[in-house]
Amino acid sequence: MIKLALAQHDFLVGGLKRNLSKALSLVARAREEGADLLVFPELALTGYPPEDLLLRPGFLEACEDAVQQLASQVHSIDVLIGHPRVENGKRYNSASWMRDGRIIGRYDKHHLPNYAVFDEQRYFTPGTNALVVDLKGVRMGVLICEDSWEAMPALKAKEQGAELLLAPNASPYRDDKLSARENMFAQRHADTGLPMVYCNLVGGQDELVFDGRSMLLDRDGCLSSPGPLCEEALLLANYFPENGRFEPLDWKAAPALQLEEIYTVLTTGLRDYVRKNGFHEVVFGLSGGIDSALTLALAVDALGPESVHTVMMPSRHTSGLSIELAQEQAVQLGVDHRCISIEPAFETMTTLLSPSFGDREPGLTEENLQARLRGNIVMALSNEFGWLPLATSNKSELAVGYCTIYGDMCGGYGPLLDCFKMRVYNLARYRNGLSPVIPDAVISRAPSAELRPNQADQDSLPPYEVLDEVLSRYVERDWSIARIVSDGFDEAMVRRVAGLVLMNEYKRRQAPPGTRVTHRAFGRDRRYPITSGWKGEELT
Repeated sequence: MIKLALAQHDFLVGGLKRNLSKALSLVARAREEGADLLVFPELALTGYPPEDLLLRPGFLEACEDAVQQLASQVHSIDVLIGHPRVENGKRYNSASWMRDGRIIGRYDKHHLPNYAVFDEQRYFTPGTNALVVDLKGVRMGVLICEDSWEAMPALKAKEQGAELLLAPNASPYRDDKLSARENMFAQRHADTGLPMVYCNLVGGQDELVFDGRSMLLDRDGCLSSPGPLCEEALLLANYFPENGRFEPLDWKAAPALQLEEIYTVLTTGLRDYVRKNGFHEVVFGLSGGIDSALTLALAVDALGPESVHTVMMPSRHTSGLSIELAQEQAVQLGVDHRCISIEPAFETMTTLLSPSFGDREPGLTEENLQARLRGNIVMALSNEFGWLPLATSNKSELAVGYCTIYGDMCGGYGPLLDCFKMRVYNLARYRNGLSPVIPDAVISRAPSAELRPNQADQDSLPPYEVLDEVLSRYVERDWSIARIVSDGFDEAMVRRVAGLVLMNEYKRRQAPPGTRVTHRAFGRDRRYPITSGWKGEELT
């Protein structure tokens, strides 16, 4: 029997000293648990993705020093850990096998992903050689993340005599990722027939959340239940070479429901962005609507009520119900809540602008002015108290520009920026199923920006049930207008929605980062030019 330990932990990008200290502590813990081998995630010493830190020679030199320090402390246990390395002027995404105070083998990642959120070809040179190491009579081959998704690296390892595959990973979450990983395991087993150990990173890094959920694949093709979701854990398992089976030791199972999974990822992304960037508290506008209500629930679950501040900023168009619902939720969740009317500032601004505007009818400008006054108040509170401002917009609004630049788009982070409106409603209902934290009237009322009399979102947009379906096809799947229409949608409506998406690219560039939960989020995933002749050509 071989006892394995998987360091499913959070390693801070660029935090070399912190990550080395954590790695040494985990080595000691795994040794105390009697583990024969400790496997770390991909690029554990630097965190993932280190991006242009990899272009700084001083950073790479410090990283190599950390690798050598760790290796010198490895005794009575083997360690496999990911880190970048430089050789002959080339950078590699590597993993080092450490034993008895030294490095006995190194593996360089073969397949460098350069799609979606990944830019590894910008930084690394692909490796070509397999690494197979004997541990207690079992020959173990090494893969790194993307290498698990391709046939050749695993086949090379098997050709070199590998009987077990070890796969350190830094695999970020998306809402279909678990099934994609399960398919990958099935393919690698079909190719090689070998058992596999999959150790994944956890924690939020800017827009990305690494969800953990490490897994084990038996020689017979049986896949273990995923390990804990978004939780640090030193996962222990026994491996029996005689039958190629694993025995996970007290692994906490990941949730099975997708909404629970997504909610956990959103809280993790928010918590880690706030904490890792040196903030302790957050502030945002609580309007009595669904988006800010869900943001409040997420913020309290992520940070605790003592770290959350909300502000209702009513104008002449704000209903009494909105004020009541915001107050009700703030009291329910025990957060600091204040009410600051924007009406005096709005009157002053309209008076200041009236000589320039003349007798023009009030319209969109005056609506946006209200949103920008609210953004100013949130930013003033942020500046005065050092609270991180949160933006509460969702993906549907961001896609079509139904949000105000320098207004409700103000913020340092946007927890809902990759959630379409209907998902926001579903997440709110899910959270209320755990305990009632969002008033029912917030969920049931028609959405409105309340920037003009009797305003409703559906005055300007298709019903969200329809809009989200169109946006899913156009934004996330890159369908053409003709193909979307052929799926049963009104052509004029589809063209209008597509036009809004194209027209508002400049707005989205100025939105804050937000937690990625789909395979095609705005930002890293979807990189469209602002200046583009295609805007006109596609729509004609």
